[in-house]
Amino acid sequence: MVLIPDYLEIISILNGPLLVVASGRDTISVASSIKQLTPHNVFVVQIQHPRSRLDRFDLVIAPQHDYYPLMPEGKKQIPWFLQRWITPCDPPDKHVVLTVGALHEADSAALQVAAQVWHDEFASLPKPLLVVNIGGPTNHCQYGTDLARQLTAALQDVLWSCGSVRISFSRRTPRKVSDILMKEFSNHPKVHIWDGTDPNPHMGHLAWADAFVITADSISMLSEACSTGKPVYVIGSEQCTWKFAHFHKSLRERGAVRPFTGKEDVSEGWSYPPLNDTAEAASRVIEALADRGWILLP
Repeated sequence: MVLIPDYLEIISILNGPLLVVASGRDTISVASSIKQLTPHNVFVVQIQHPRSRLDRFDLVIAPQHDYYPLMPEGKKQIPWFLQRWITPCDPPDKHVVLTVGALHEADSAALQVAAQVWHDEFASLPKPLLVVNIGGPTNHCQYGTDLARQLTAALQDVLWSCGSVRISFSRRTPRKVSDILMKEFSNHPKVHIWDGTDPNPHMGHLAWADAFVITADSISMLSEACSTGKPVYVIGSEQCTWKFAHFHKSLRERGAVRPFTGKEDVSEGWSYPPLNDTAEAASRVIEALADRGWILLP
């Protein structure tokens, strides 16, 4: 937590224009306070929607599905007596940059570096390489062992078309879910399961995978995978509600994802325009700074 004296110290050492990029709800009060203390020398970008009083920031970067409560299908799901309490209350204005998914670091440059770093680990693996990323249930995307069994059966059905399979769990993955997959695949010659003890291979997976299977709960993992332009299969999206369901619909409409059914031939891919949210949002920030007469130095 940053206290008011820290704000003053920031301002006291400020010798010129300052770009402040804050991310997450915990940073809202800090970023808005800095803006209030020196409104003309600071340009504040808030990542994730602050829910109210957007005028506290110069720019807000938020995913489209944050505005689901204002969409016709979203309004139908909100009782009339609660609608005034659901945020955001107003449509996006000039302060808002909308993205499809979550911002992340897995751009083309980062993936090129990851491909080199993980070359010895992945280059010799039989192709195609299928990467399976498993998250965990959320309030609006609930599942348990039922999805684990569904995923296990579907993976068994597509293994014939895979050269190799890499499975990773997240910190949110319930033990009862991971145990089912561990029991089924831990000794399979085509399958390697990351146990969390070695360096995290996530960036290597993004760089070297030929296709992905991802549980529907994780907007971040889906956003990263869909930025590669490679086939992304989703399992569990039918159990998602509210803005999660809208996010999945937007990915399907872009042709970026397909449901994972177990009937796939993993060697047959498809193409789509990769998500490029981070670069596009950065361009909007640079444009907004230029409108103020500021230039970002390399």
